[in-house]
Amino acid sequence: MNQVLFLGILLLLGLMSTRIVKQVKLPNVTGYLIIGLLVAVLCIVIDTLTGTKTLTESLNTLNSFVSDVALGFIALSIGEEFKLAKLKQYGMKIISITLLQAFGAVILVDVGLVIFCLLTNQSLAIAICLGAIATATAPAATIMVINQYKAKGPLVDILLPVVAFDDAVGLIVFAISIAVSKVIVTGSPITFMSVCVMPLLEILGSLLLGFVLGLIMHFIVRIFKSRDNHAITLIAFTLLGVGGCEALSQIVIDGQALEFSNLLCCMMIGAAYVNLSKDQHEKEIVDRDFGLISHWTPFLFMLFFVLSGCHLATAAEEIFMNQSSSSISIWIVVVTLVLYLVLRSSGKYLGAFIGCKATKRQKTITHYLGITLLPQAGVAIGMANQISGMEAFKEGGIGSAIVTVVLCATLIYELVGPLLTKWALEKSGEIPNENGVYPCEENPDPITLNEKK
Repeated sequence: MNQVLFLGILLLLGLMSTRIVKQVKLPNVTGYLIIGLLVAVLCIVIDTLTGTKTLTESLNTLNSFVSDVALGFIALSIGEEFKLAKLKQYGMKIISITLLQAFGAVILVDVGLVIFCLLTNQSLAIAICLGAIATATAPAATIMVINQYKAKGPLVDILLPVVAFDDAVGLIVFAISIAVSKVIVTGSPITFMSVCVMPLLEILGSLLLGFVLGLIMHFIVRIFKSRDNHAITLIAFTLLGVGGCEALSQIVIDGQALEFSNLLCCMMIGAAYVNLSKDQHEKEIVDRDFGLISHWTPFLFMLFFVLSGCHLATAAEEIFMNQSSSSISIWIVVVTLVLYLVLRSSGKYLGAFIGCKATKRQKTITHYLGITLLPQAGVAIGMANQISGMEAFKEGGIGSAIVTVVLCATLIYELVGPLLTKWALEKSGEIPNENGVYPCEENPDPITLNEKK
């Protein structure tokens, strides 16, 4: 099929889906995933009737390309949050909360799913990969609720930086987990080289490439002054980061190919670019440039989520069609999904609770921060897509199972996440009442008052 025509159809369908989900007050990403799922089901039916795989193969090809590019820009925007001045402002308390809630999710998901995989004779790679993906959160749905209800207060003040740093922690955990999972799947000997040295080389190599590209970009934008040229430069270097990681992944050390992370690389490009600017004028230009990119990428992110919805259907079909040759049955995927939802939600909540207690946050933050960290979307989907595209995880349907679990979880989280976030903000008194008064200001927490003093 004409893939350009296909892209145009998917964009229009994604656009129309926003009108539907708006009526039921759900985030746009939910509509994109659902419309993609329906399109893929229709394509599977047509391919089955015609005895071909033309449409589903086109969907998979488009998803592979669009996913890599979209993730590059998502990671670039995460890197923007790593301003050194902002890190100093937030301090170790925010970083401690971020680490505890992220590792709370990793530990609970890893332990719970490892036990389940051992009991059902499944690959431990499924548990380790899902544990890493569990760290990621989706700031879009949370920010949408904050803006829609004009929420403000101490919970919102802590929530925003935690969400920003959370995905960066997740990317590093993901890089290490993938390296360990590949050793498990391929049956390679577990050595210091394969478990420690190779993951370290992949992480440092990705970050080094990103820093070099960010440094070069910092000097190139000084040559080109116009807004359009700056936007083109940022787009070009993001694509160089994505493509460069793929090209460098051909390097083989000790019989094992390196898997450089385009997520880490593009995150470092953004972080380097935003921190290399010293005077106020340069900083204003950098902020403007990231704003220009955010105006260019909406159509790309829409395609990313629509095609991810398509990927859910094709991955589920692969699991269903290969029941005879795969050790992963449908019931195992369903139970894994339920465990993932319960364990990740519990890990996020408990980690945030412990982090707030340890850093002596006020009661409202301690009880409700974890609830606002549940939604998942772009980064988690991108991690799952990367896994499904790796040759090591195609054997036995491992990649398809992980994609199915993560995409189904995303749909559920995006349906209930905004509702839970609104409830948490209301309970913490950070949504104004009908008189426009914020209850948290009328009844301030004693700890909040002490901190202000």
